[in-house]
Amino acid sequence: MTTLTTPTEHEITYRLSAADRCDSCGAQAYIAAEVKGSELLFCAHHGRKYEDKLRSVATSWHDETARLIEAG
Repeated sequence: MTTLTTPTEHEITYRLSAADRCDSCGAQAYIAAEVKGSELLFCAHHGRKYEDKLRSVATSWHDETARLIEAG
């Protein structure tokens, strides 16, 4: 018998892992932006630095920077 579980509202699944690195500096990526079919990864610092320019051209914006607050 298989029991299926669904995430509760308090369970969050993150897409980015420690293996995902910022394209600008190599730090852990917390932001992913899709631009012209390519995914760009950024740490929180560089994601915020380039956010205004990227959001105007990105087809998707995935932000996991809340993980930094949760870990603290």
